[in-house]
Amino acid sequence: MSQNEQVNYEVDPNHYKHWSVKYEGETATLQLSIDEDGGIRPGYKLKLNSYDLGVDIELNDALQRIRFEHPEIKCVVVTSLRDRIFCSGANIFMLGLSTHAWKVNFCKFTNETRNSMEDSSRQGGLKFLAAVNGACAGGGYELALACDEILLVDDRSSSVSLPEVPLLGVLPGTGGLTRVTDKRRVRHDLADVFCTSVEGVRGQRAVEWRLVDEVAKPAQFAGAVAARVKNLASKSSRPGLAALGQGVLFSPLNKKTTQDSFHYEYVQVDIDRSKRTASLKVSAPKVAVPKDLDSIHAEGANWYPLQMARELDDAILGLRTNELDIGTWILSAKGDPSLALESDAVLKEHSSNWLVQETLGYLRRTLARIDVSSRSIFALIDEDSCFVGTLAELAFAADRTYMLSLPDTPESGPHLVLSELNFGYYPMVNHQSRLQRRFYEEVEPLEKIRAVIGKPLDGETALALGLVTAAPDDIDWSDEIRTALEQRAAMSPDSLTGLEANLRFSQKESMETRIFGRLSAWQNWIFNRPNAVGEKGALKVYGKGEKAAFDLNRV
Repeated sequence: MSQNEQVNYEVDPNHYKHWSVKYEGETATLQLSIDEDGGIRPGYKLKLNSYDLGVDIELNDALQRIRFEHPEIKCVVVTSLRDRIFCSGANIFMLGLSTHAWKVNFCKFTNETRNSMEDSSRQGGLKFLAAVNGACAGGGYELALACDEILLVDDRSSSVSLPEVPLLGVLPGTGGLTRVTDKRRVRHDLADVFCTSVEGVRGQRAVEWRLVDEVAKPAQFAGAVAARVKNLASKSSRPGLAALGQGVLFSPLNKKTTQDSFHYEYVQVDIDRSKRTASLKVSAPKVAVPKDLDSIHAEGANWYPLQMARELDDAILGLRTNELDIGTWILSAKGDPSLALESDAVLKEHSSNWLVQETLGYLRRTLARIDVSSRSIFALIDEDSCFVGTLAELAFAADRTYMLSLPDTPESGPHLVLSELNFGYYPMVNHQSRLQRRFYEEVEPLEKIRAVIGKPLDGETALALGLVTAAPDDIDWSDEIRTALEQRAAMSPDSLTGLEANLRFSQKESMETRIFGRLSAWQNWIFNRPNAVGEKGALKVYGKGEKAAFDLNRV
């Protein structure tokens, strides 16, 4: 892939270069053996099981297929097929050659993939074990940290490490520092020693410092893995072998692309390059969704909520990576509100079923991608809009929502409708619903909007309830929207990125929000500093036999 080629996030196991998956009973084993010559872009070799964006695209796909195609799986083992090397983390030569935007998008996607593992364990019952059978450094250890448990081989050489500070002059890019403290609860002074050491920690000391859960000698390693898997699987809520053969196969997305658009069945993206906007339209079901589980399973990947989630996810990732100059996303939802409400009712009724549960998880994680995207996001509720239930989450995710108001004939204007799914089914990464975020969890406004679940709300009513930003009438609509978009386009993208992130996550913190917030801060500072990326910066001279030259002034 050349520097100008677009990234495609859709892959399938027949074309994996770096991962293989082995299924045995209720266990899936993800085996890493990275093709040195299989980088997603030219100019570097992926030595020592080091990874780039292409490796993580495959990992994301493999995880999705385990969730949906193999409901019998209760535990996933992540391990390496390489001798004495688990994973050495993100490829340093790739980082040294990459633009700042590429590095940031790469780290954001790898974070989301690892967050999704923890989300699946917490919400969907899919458990993860890192079977670290060799040296485990940097992003490799961050991948292990995303698992429920870590088992390290005790062979006198294999260690875990986060060597970015002493070796590269940067920080771990995939939540390593935060997970060491927030998740593993490593004492902060020991974490300081650990994160400033190139060689890392191995053996029993790694257990004592809480960096891993257990160590096992090479001869006992397989048995220790099996025991850990059995224990983790016993905590899973997935159906297991009872659902063997009932998985939903992912067929390729039907995506039609032009220079300025890409369309799927339920999602359409149209780009206006002169205005630097992307219009992202999501459609309601076109026909009534099936209401019984047998019919839902028969539709498989074509079942509306699942297909729409896949399409929206792909669209968001494509826009984020391939359209860096498109600073504002304009969200709309179209279609029949009654069909959208029926779809939500089915999701709620069957939410304990594994397929419906995984689909809700897919929707939850896809909507969360919007929250952490560094784009200005406006939602427009105009004629023929269908911001209903799940689709209304798009409006609540937006930085601003404009709703057309027709005071003289409100019945003929657009309406916003809430469903039960707007109240906790799609939490953001701070584990808070968008409506809770919107109203600072204050009881009175939340009770008022709960009282109107299922009722069509016109512009004036939605405005009075605090559900939209503004409700211009049909005379002012065009001018107000045009002015708002033009003003946004004239502002500094850097300041807008900081503004939006601060306002979107304004109250509750979670491990995930701390990871994303700290990541944004250090990436936009350390990754731009000469100590990292200058001519003699650590990332630039790595592997060349030269010593980095640091500006020793503290700023």
